[in-house]
Amino acid sequence: MASASFLRFLLLISLLFFSESATLQPAEPSLLVLPVQKDASSGLHWAYIHKRTPLVAVPVLVDLNGRSLWVNCDQHYSSTSYTAPLCHSTLCSRANSHLCYSCASASRPGCHNNTCGLMSVNPVTLQSGVAELAQDILAIQVQPPLSPSKTVSMVVVPRFLFACAPSFLLHNGLPPIVQGVAGLGHEPISLPRQLASHFGLQQTFAMCLSGDPNSKGFIFFGEQPNLLRPHLDISRDLVYTPLTVTPKGEYHVRVTSIKVNSQVVVPVSPSLASELARTTRSGLGGTLITTASPYTVLHRSIFEALVHVYANQVPKQAQVKAVEPFGLCMDWKKINKVPDVELVMRGASAAWRISGENLMVEARPGVRCLGFVNGGDKPRAAIALGARQLQEYLVVFDLARSTLGFSPSLLSRGTKCSSYNFATSP
Repeated sequence: MASASFLRFLLLISLLFFSESATLQPAEPSLLVLPVQKDASSGLHWAYIHKRTPLVAVPVLVDLNGRSLWVNCDQHYSSTSYTAPLCHSTLCSRANSHLCYSCASASRPGCHNNTCGLMSVNPVTLQSGVAELAQDILAIQVQPPLSPSKTVSMVVVPRFLFACAPSFLLHNGLPPIVQGVAGLGHEPISLPRQLASHFGLQQTFAMCLSGDPNSKGFIFFGEQPNLLRPHLDISRDLVYTPLTVTPKGEYHVRVTSIKVNSQVVVPVSPSLASELARTTRSGLGGTLITTASPYTVLHRSIFEALVHVYANQVPKQAQVKAVEPFGLCMDWKKINKVPDVELVMRGASAAWRISGENLMVEARPGVRCLGFVNGGDKPRAAIALGARQLQEYLVVFDLARSTLGFSPSLLSRGTKCSSYNFATSP
């Protein structure tokens, strides 16, 4: 097996080949950054993960609750630093893999015998498949440059654990560009956990997702970022609510009620949450925060109550036939203003206010719809706060303190995720 110093040498050469402006960062970082883009067709978010030797930029879906990083290795996976841990090894135990993997085809990345099997999941369709647990180089940016001319610095995890998943998992629901999924859930081999373990980072990560497919948002690992703009630091305006991590490593908060026009109109029953936790496979029941759904998904009873109340707040003559998958749509020329929606969270000094582009979706020219979807009687959670409603907020997952911090909408402050320079806290 190649030595760590030799792997770092290979990575340096491949980095220079990949980008003349990229250099390795020798110091231990306190803040790592993953630039993220929105896919216009699906409304989901993806990022380039830099892997392999020579280094390759691999596009992957961002899955906030995913258990690991998985990529398709069926075709064109070439790397001189790829290895697959043997079955029953310590690395397999770390990944919670207790299945021995075998492959009838010729040996290649993702196809060996007596290695570890790991279940990988398409987070949109929830289809799963057995994958080969593997190790390879992963490189990630230290922090975004403060100016376009500044050199991009990257650091290396020489033996990052991931899964080589079958190609059929890519066939449905995912943006066409992606070749895998980057799981950010609180699991031993998720992206945040491995980065924190390797670099000794704080057990914290933050998201700032852009709503514009032509601009980049970011995910930060480690120190809480200061999002700096002249005379404005959004990170100072965060409010906090308790964060629960489920046994599957998924992120869950408690929404106690929903307001329209600042009036409580939809109480969220704790008994509904308990019933869902008992009757659904997910073991959830309250509010799941997810990037695997383009819109917020509500239990049928909550959805119907919200749509009914909201329809009474807008002129009847402006309402038009609903466009799937939405329940309330309007002729936008006949509307001057629509009321905000607020999710009131337990322990938060302010509610999660949803307005403007986060609230209304243009379903067809001239028609906009309330951006919530009916999840039926057995959704994954009573409320699943989706990507549309997460865009243009700074959202901080502090695992050490079991809290979720969230800012006001950046759009309400006249700015957005892609507008910022970045710096670490002093």
